[in-house]
Amino acid sequence: MNSKKNITYAFIDSQNLNLGTSKDIFKNNKKIYSGWKLDYRKFRIYLTDKFHVKKAILFIGYIKTNETLYKRLEAYGYDLVFKPTVKDSQGKPKGNVDAELVLHAVAIQYSKYDKAVIVSGDGDFYCLHEYLEKTKKLSKIIIPNAKNESSLLKQFQKYKIFIVFDKKKLEYKH
Repeated sequence: MNSKKNITYAFIDSQNLNLGTSKDIFKNNKKIYSGWKLDYRKFRIYLTDKFHVKKAILFIGYIKTNETLYKRLEAYGYDLVFKPTVKDSQGKPKGNVDAELVLHAVAIQYSKYDKAVIVSGDGDFYCLHEYLEKTKKLSKIIIPNAKNESSLLKQFQKYKIFIVFDKKKLEYKH
């Protein structure tokens, strides 16, 4: 009999991960965080080595001109779930993936994993964290940036990991 003991899936909010690591953050005109470029290949290996992630599902807004990026991410070992994008008032594409991530975590993929790693510092996932904790499926919440973390995550302290502490391992080097 094939036991599926401790199969871990990662559910990744790509926008939160990307902006959380790469954007500079200022408070009162003083830089309190310097953005850096995440190496997605290294990050996928990190998820496997550190958290035993079998499947890493990256939720991302679809933009036709990014096909090369999508192929690269798939080659690194990510499963991509696309959200159609719309343009905001400045003409920038937006594709909020929160609903897709929650749907996959609690319905579509739910019976296939034992533990979930959620990659986002967004408070919009509060109900997901709460549900996964209650059902004993929450493994970790990986937060891209401690300076930009939702206060709603305070009650999940024992699950939180901050990527910045592993920046040297995960930073993209030219």
